[in-house]
Amino acid sequence: MSIPARFHDGLTAEVQAVDLDFETVGAVGTLVIRGLDHGEIARWPAEILFALPGRKDELRLGAIGQPDGARVVVQGHEAVARVLATIPQLTERRHQQTGREIRLAVTATVALVAVIAAYLYGVPLLASRIVTVVPPAWEQRLGETVALQMEASLDGEAGFELCDDNPDSLANQAIARFGNEVLAGSGSPFELDIRVVKSDIPNAFALPGGQVFFFSSLLDRARTPDEFAGVLAHEIGHVAYRHGMEQLISTAGTGALIGFILGDMTGISVAAGLGATMIDARFSRDAERQADAFAAQVAQRMDFNPAGLADLINRVGVDDEFARALALLSTHPLTEDRKAALEALSRQRPTGLRPPFTTAEWSAIRDMCKIPHN
Repeated sequence: MSIPARFHDGLTAEVQAVDLDFETVGAVGTLVIRGLDHGEIARWPAEILFALPGRKDELRLGAIGQPDGARVVVQGHEAVARVLATIPQLTERRHQQTGREIRLAVTATVALVAVIAAYLYGVPLLASRIVTVVPPAWEQRLGETVALQMEASLDGEAGFELCDDNPDSLANQAIARFGNEVLAGSGSPFELDIRVVKSDIPNAFALPGGQVFFFSSLLDRARTPDEFAGVLAHEIGHVAYRHGMEQLISTAGTGALIGFILGDMTGISVAAGLGATMIDARFSRDAERQADAFAAQVAQRMDFNPAGLADLINRVGVDDEFARALALLSTHPLTEDRKAALEALSRQRPTGLRPPFTTAEWSAIRDMCKIPHN
């Protein structure tokens, strides 16, 4: 008894109503496809048949060596059961195919989990080790690229406007001298480039390669030289430990690793979008603690209170919601443990040290961005 089906020849869009018969000659079985006029359309040996994905109570059969779209479609639970009973090899092959699909799905899932785990945990763990072999020249060029992107993201194509573009001014000379004294003895391969720029966002950044940005809005909120010196020393600590490069490797993940392997740490493939990423990124807790400890060590050589950093971060956070979302409290979260550690470190300072800035220098720094005195 024939089994009704539909036939697609794989060459045209035509769908033919057909009847299926199964003939056996010796041990060889053949599926015979006939039109409703009983004319033979095709003969498919059983050993070349395979099942294709289909809906419930539907069996789709293809054949090796036939056009890709060639198939026979059998519908209905009873008709499908008759075909499977007549050609038992199909049931075995369906089980094999299902097993392969399950194994493929499991393998793909395991691979995806491994990639995600490597991205979330492996790359950040390796970043601190990878950064030690990144050539300083590469890091400097990458930092320049990121700085340009950051300027464009925050202030448009015009970039940042320096509060004081005269490198020989009293304020710039004082800041440069302070930076050099802070970095002295750290073994850092970089020369500092500290820029005080006009911005409504109260924040400060240390970028790869030695660039440090201090925003005028944050300077406006600094009430004492200690607060300014504490933040600046903290950011220079990030430079000394190369935390910016470490952060970019962690953020860029595989792209940065490929760029490092290929010797391209400045191309678009690695650097694109990292300026905006650095604006919103925060260093790890370990990196923040390292930078805090670095600032405290500097305070033992120069007479400023490292706890001023905590005071300024805390004040910025309560000023307004804008500052809380986009400024120092967001990128440099002040935990209770961190605040307590800074206060403890401040108590260890020796007395009788030379202040980092004279009264005249601090006054000039405060006037850099035309900030009125309190």
